[in-house]
Amino acid sequence: MTAPVFLVEPAVLDGAPSRLTLDGPEGRHAVSVRRLTAGEEVVLTDGEGRGAFGTVAAAEGKDLLHVDVTEVRTETAPAARITVVQALPKGDRGELAVETMTEAGVDVVVPWAASRCVTQWRGERGAKSLAKWRSTAREAAKQSRRLRFPTVTDLMTTRQVAALLGEAAFAGVLHEEGSAPLAAVPLPAEGSLVLVVGPEGGVSPEEIGLFREAGAPPYRLGPTVLRTSTAGVAATALLLTRTGRWS
Repeated sequence: MTAPVFLVEPAVLDGAPSRLTLDGPEGRHAVSVRRLTAGEEVVLTDGEGRGAFGTVAAAEGKDLLHVDVTEVRTETAPAARITVVQALPKGDRGELAVETMTEAGVDVVVPWAASRCVTQWRGERGAKSLAKWRSTAREAAKQSRRLRFPTVTDLMTTRQVAALLGEAAFAGVLHEEGSAPLAAVPLPAEGSLVLVVGPEGGVSPEEIGLFREAGAPPYRLGPTVLRTSTAGVAATALLLTRTGRWS
């Protein structure tokens, strides 16, 4: 069985520790939910690229797990960093998109309030929805054994997304009317690669025009039209393959 991953504060991994104690909500999950016992393998990560690999020394109470560390590994940041701008889907499809993109290996997810989004994030509801996306990304990263967790930014407007696209090393909009396939377009070896995924109603002509001006033309992902909740993970997988991160 693959060792489960738990999240700790970055300072916990400083100084090449030989023994660590996992407590709080993560410790409670390890002891009371996972019921880990002495000798089982675990990984404690700061979510920023470092991971302490070791075995359980002992479980104490309901939320304390003592771990003997055998190795601390550091995963370097990727040269080509993948960002997906995800228009807000209806229902729980936003969490599905974040979960699958995280499992695939996306680096940044940007929630986007596109003009044709049915769902709107406002006030307390918006704050709760953003918190849910971030929680989904964190749990999916742990489930997929990542040492470097993705960032879920604050909600962005169309103008803010255009500014983000203008700063990218490569940028594009996934759109069925794109003249060029994403699978064939030249990609830089490093820097920020940013793709926009529109809502169920599609990216508006005004948004397409603004993004094109920012340096992000429309590209086809494939011969079929994917749902907004699945297009991002398909595009992420394609870029991970083409940039060599899956080689």
